[in-house]
Order: sequence, then structure tokens, then C-alpha cells
Amino acid sequence: MQKVWLESYPEGVPHEINVDEYQSVLDIFDKSIEEFADKPAFVNMDKVLTYAELDAKARDFAAYLQSELGLQHGDRLAIMMPNLLQYPVAIFGAMKAGLSIINVNPLYTPRELKHQLKDANADAIIIVSNFAHTLESVIAETPVKHVIVTQLGDELGGLKGFLVNFVVKYIKKMVPKYSLPKARSYSEVMQKGATMSLTPVALGHSDIAFLQYTGGTTGVAKGAVLTHRNMVANILQADAWLSHLVRPGKEVIITALPLYHIFSLTANCMVFCKNGGLNVLITNPRDMKGFVKELGKHKFSAITGVNTLFNGLLNTPGFSDLDFSHLHLTLGGGMAVQEAVAERWQNVTGRPLLVGYGLSETSPAVCISPMNQPKNDGTIGVPIPSTEVSIRDEAGNELSTGEAGELWVRGPQVMQGYLERPEETAKVLTDDGWFATGDVACMDERGYFKIVDRKKDMILVSGFNVYPNEIEDVIAANEKVLEVAAIGIPSNSSGEVVKVFIVKKDPSLTEEELIDFCKANLTGYKVPKAVEFRDELPKSNVGKILRRELRDAEVQ
Repeated sequence: MQKVWLESYPEGVPHEINVDEYQSVLDIFDKSIEEFADKPAFVNMDKVLTYAELDAKARDFAAYLQSELGLQHGDRLAIMMPNLLQYPVAIFGAMKAGLSIINVNPLYTPRELKHQLKDANADAIIIVSNFAHTLESVIAETPVKHVIVTQLGDELGGLKGFLVNFVVKYIKKMVPKYSLPKARSYSEVMQKGATMSLTPVALGHSDIAFLQYTGGTTGVAKGAVLTHRNMVANILQADAWLSHLVRPGKEVIITALPLYHIFSLTANCMVFCKNGGLNVLITNPRDMKGFVKELGKHKFSAITGVNTLFNGLLNTPGFSDLDFSHLHLTLGGGMAVQEAVAERWQNVTGRPLLVGYGLSETSPAVCISPMNQPKNDGTIGVPIPSTEVSIRDEAGNELSTGEAGELWVRGPQVMQGYLERPEETAKVLTDDGWFATGDVACMDERGYFKIVDRKKDMILVSGFNVYPNEIEDVIAANEKVLEVAAIGIPSNSSGEVVKVFIVKKDPSLTEEELIDFCKANLTGYKVPKAVEFRDELPKSNVGKILRRELRDAEVQ
């Protein structure tokens, strides 16, 4: 496939980046500290941290990890919290101590958390108190040796921090009781860390920056190994793509997607930190009224999100009354952006809702719409600098323009593989560096790519991957279930939701009972929203349940 897309590059955007410009993500951060020390870096609940303040806090956190906990270069820290100021402190602090970071969804059930901490061989975890009870129930079955517990208001300081913590715990009762006797408090860590010395650690391209968990193309969650080289590459690639739009030291980006999601982590936290931007951290974007109120406080120039987030904002009273005069970048990703949502966004804000495409395995960006594109055209744009994209058939042969096949990608942002899963890695990574995404796409005559379908049975709920195998494994453990199949069905609010088909073993099983069972074992977005009981499920001649038949019947 000829590199037709190179002709569609915006003027001034280089075709290649120099990944050797920085040895680590920390190098990029350190340069930003020098250049933008007094500029605001992150704000949450009206508390602002400048770049210099963030750097000092990260240093104190790192000193404690190193001096008090004895964590060493290459050890692994899990971070389990929503968007709070403590998150960037923990990220850059862990890097200063030479650690690798495991991003953890705070809504995980005990089963999911145990799997991730064990699989990643986590040495330590920093967790928000609201979810500490989940950790308590599994910590004995994990390798975690050190626990740091933070409260929502810990970085707000003074009376406000005290009041937020008091209200959250005692008035709203949002912190279930837990017992983690050896846990340290975040406040204690920061106070003691400020008195301790830090021995600088030299990070290089081959060091693991993040273990980003994903289902890959099938099955149980696997850790995509993202090195500092992978992350530096994607930061520079995205930065080059946005270079003619982003004004160093002047951008204000709304960060509503959680930082444990690779899209938000790289696009918001890392790329805008490189440019001295201000990240406005939204702790609870599901509170749409509160979200809109927060947007009204800022002259925001950029916002990223998934289709459901944009749709939710558009349907919240007061959003259309906001001042959009500073907004010049809206980027959707994580799931398909619906044409109706993109059109309405442009009508309300006066700015196009453009699209990026990527995966956890690619750090994540692969393709992005050219920033000079006047409107959303239903494509994912073209490959970013130093990235090759190819459309292949089942045999791995390259297809021609207009033909649909699996999208393969090669570039410095592609992961090293799945952590300690060589067989799974071999299924998706070729010896010459091509990563098979599992997504079906095609390229038009301009060199723009469009996602046609997904090769696998993966379900996409509000930008998060949900894998039928996991849902089915959980439900099959219910003694009243004989057979189960899970599929995705269309949803106006979240793109897709999970529907399950059940053959009962015990006739007394009810839909409510099954949903309650799922809620105890699955994160909320994985819980089925529809249940259908059947006498039998369609099967192949070798007994394999045919999910596609079930899906096809749903859309007829």
C-alpha cells in the first residue's frame, strides 16, 4: 500500500520524529519544569499546582518511595484513583524514583483488582480511600508490600481539604470501612518525604514506563508493556501533529477522561505538560451539571473525550451557554464518534469534533484527523509521524485502496509485547514490528482511514473494551447457569452495552439475581444491561456458541 496519506499531512507537520531527542518521559517533564516553572500545570477543585510546585511534590513523593519504602529502579507502583492532583504527583514521583507505573481503574471489583496486581507483580499501590475496602479484600493474595492511602481532599490543603474529606467520609458516606493496618497516609508520605533525600535514577528508552492493561484482542486483561521510548515517541508524534495549533504555556485542556485511560494519560497529561499547558482535572465527569459548572470557570482551549462524554455535555442544560471563543481543539477517541454528535457539537461550539484512533498497545495514537480539517468526515484521519499503517487480509497480504481488511500498524509507539505472555504477543506482533490491531478498516483514495468493524467480538462501552470471554467466564460460575453468551448491542448513550443470553440450569434464576451476581464480580460498565433467557443457544457443528448469529438477530 503506497503511503498516499503523506500527501494529506497538514502543512508544516514533519513526516518523522526524532525519538532520541529525549531518553525518558521524565526528561520531557524536566524540560517543562525549566521552561514553565511558574505556569499552572494542574487544577482540581479550584486548587492549582504550578509546574514548580508539582515538581517539588513529585520529588518528595519519590524520596519517600526510595528512602522509606526502599523501592528501587524497576519496581512497580500501582495507582488506583480518579482524576485528582495526587495522580500527576504519583506519576512523576514514581518516575523520579525509577519505578514503573501500573494504571488501575478504581472501579474494579476485587476479582479484577487481584488479577491485575498479581499479573503485574506490583510492589506498592497508592489508592484513594473510597476504594480501599476493595484492596483490603484481596491484598493478602497479591505481591503488594506497601500501601499508601489518599483522600479526595488531601492536595487541597487547609480548611477546604479538611472539609472535603469530612463531607465525603461522614456526610456523603462515600468511604466504606476498611482495614489496612500497614498502610501509610498520603499526608504522612508527603510530610516525611520532604525531609528525605532523593538519589537521582537514570531512566532510558528500554525502561518500562507503564503497564497498561487491556484485553488485547481477546480474553483476560493483559499488561501492554510501554517503555519510555514508546511513550516519548507518542508524545512527540502527537506534539508534532498539534504543533501549529498549540501555544506553549497558554493552553487550557479539559481532562475529564480518567488518567488511568491511555488516551487521557498521553494526550492530556503528557502532551500538554510538554507544552506547559494547564490540565483541568475533572474528578467525576458523570456529574454532568457539576461538570458544566466547572467548565464555566475556565477559558478552555482544548477538550478530549469519548462520544458519550460529548453527547452527555450537549444534553446538559447550560452547556450551550458556555463561552467557546477560546476553544480550538476538540478530539474524540476511545470509541467511534457518532456523526450526529459531531455535527451537533460543531453547531453548538462552532468548532469541529475531530477524531483520533489508537490502542493501549500503541501508547495510544496511530491516526488523527488533520487539525485543519473543517469538519468530522467519519474517518480516523491519517497516520501520525513515523507511523506506518497497512490494511491486510487474513493471510497477511496487503490490500488495495478501498478494500477492507485488518488494520496493521508499525512505529516507535508500538508496545514491546504483553507482560510475560509470549504466546499472546506472537499472535499480534510480527518479527518485523507490525502490530495487528484486530480492527477492520479501509483506506480511501486520499489516504484517509476508516474503521469498518471489529475483527473480534470485543464490545466497546463508552470507550472501554469489554471482552465477551470475561463476561461469560464470570456468569458461568453461577451455579444456576447452564450456558451463556455475551454480545454488544447498540446504545445511544454509550455506543454499545452488554447483552447476555442465558440457558438456565435452575429454573428459579431471575434477571435481577443474575445482574446482582454480575455487579459483585464486574466493573459497572461490564455489567449486562440486557438479559435474554433461552432454551438453547446457536452452536457450530463442533459445539462452539455462535455469537455472530446472536448479534445478527439483534440488528434485524
